[in-house]
Amino acid sequence: MAATAAAVAFTLPSLAGTTPESDSGTTKAGVAGGVSPQLLAAMKRDLGLDADQATTRLNRSKWAGGVTATLAAATGDSYAGAWLAKDGTTLKVAVTDADAAAEVKAAGAVPVLVKRSESELDAAKSKLDAKVKSASGLTGWYVDAPTNKLVIVATPDAATDPATFARRAGVAADAVTVKISKQQPKPLFDVRGADPYFISVDGGTARCSIGFSVEGGFVTAGHCGTPGTTTTGFNNEAQGVVKASVFPGNADMGFVEVNGDWTPRPVVNDFKGNELPVAGNTEAPVGAAVCRSGSTTGTFCGTILAKNQTVRYPEGAVTGLTRTDVCAEGGDSGGPWLSGDQAQGVTSGGSGDCTAGGETFFQPVNEILAANNLTLVTSGGADQGDATAAPTESASAPPADETAPPADGAAACGDLAVQRDGTINRTGKAQAQPNGGTFRARAGTHTACLQAPDGADFDLVLQRLTNRGFRTVAQATGDGVKTLSVEQRSGTFRYVVVATSGSGAYSLGFNVQ
Repeated sequence: MAATAAAVAFTLPSLAGTTPESDSGTTKAGVAGGVSPQLLAAMKRDLGLDADQATTRLNRSKWAGGVTATLAAATGDSYAGAWLAKDGTTLKVAVTDADAAAEVKAAGAVPVLVKRSESELDAAKSKLDAKVKSASGLTGWYVDAPTNKLVIVATPDAATDPATFARRAGVAADAVTVKISKQQPKPLFDVRGADPYFISVDGGTARCSIGFSVEGGFVTAGHCGTPGTTTTGFNNEAQGVVKASVFPGNADMGFVEVNGDWTPRPVVNDFKGNELPVAGNTEAPVGAAVCRSGSTTGTFCGTILAKNQTVRYPEGAVTGLTRTDVCAEGGDSGGPWLSGDQAQGVTSGGSGDCTAGGETFFQPVNEILAANNLTLVTSGGADQGDATAAPTESASAPPADETAPPADGAAACGDLAVQRDGTINRTGKAQAQPNGGTFRARAGTHTACLQAPDGADFDLVLQRLTNRGFRTVAQATGDGVKTLSVEQRSGTFRYVVVATSGSGAYSLGFNVQ
């Protein structure tokens, strides 16, 4: 259907040995790297990669995803983004100071010193988002980590001059570059991942594609139905009801709760008689190979080009999308995106088609899981990678004032990837970490552990930066070692250690998966 309308010493103990023992090889059932042969075939067709090359890239992407998440937390305010180079295997991480660059190198990645942090660029992008109504002829904008700038995408005949638009929004000219494109993104309207389902729209019927199975239903695009909309399956049988939907705005995401006749399964239909396994949801970096499937065009592959892009659709702007060079067509909306057997997102919209080519945007799946407290249904059968990789399921988030089950004391705190030590000299004082600043984190599970000095009681607070300042999203209080675990969408965070009673040196470990 057409669219209608403090500074303290720190280490990274868990990064040692995180490079995969092998970037290729057979792990089970004769399948290279645990990747389905059908997906390998699609990558050969669209990316020109043989099975070994494709498997190497996918394994490297998974490793890079885990290391990137850890480095983003470890380097804090210095972090400026990460991407895989054109060879698909070299991980580059941008930072704004030399000390952080040394940590990047120690983790097995290539450091790139830049002028602006990711937080600074995200803040500049937010200024553009606030002026979206005055952006006639500008189809979107995004943070480009390799160039350390904002990219504004404009049509050749755009009524709004991109440089003027940026200046009036309060963004420095040297932080912006302009890309001219004739493409006009639109939502791709028209329980296995990628299977078609149908919704009623204005007396007619529209077709979308299932994204990924979650406990109780499936995730899909937000423009594929508003809350309360009923759905029917590929067989025209009653299927479920839309329980959550966001579009346009800060996402294009939806959740359909299915009835008892439907069983969510951890597979994706490739429309060639095969089921592709879904084993986890480790987020792949910019530059990684990615494939999608949809009920109109089947399975196609390409590369992740950018993240956190604002896209201006006819219905309104959507922020936080991932840009790719993969084609898609009407009806593919909501369909799943995979990097190997790792779920990445669901199709939002794009331009072009699968004959002439085009570009497509997807809504990151981890954002949907975190926002709606959903658990991804996974096969659990493939190699889950190194210790920095994301969990195979998205854990349900406890309420903000609750904590996770107690960990095994100091040993457990030392096992977490990012380590910080600090000293609080007086009761009632507090200290922010990391290093008195903040850190950027992707959507996922924040885990932390705090060991206070003997005879003292220190509490641990996790805060998220909002447009009204920092807001507490989780805290750990009580006796002994403090631990917390909470699911959050991507954003800027900080830990605050509070000396409730006593004083002295403490140790904090944390990570995001």
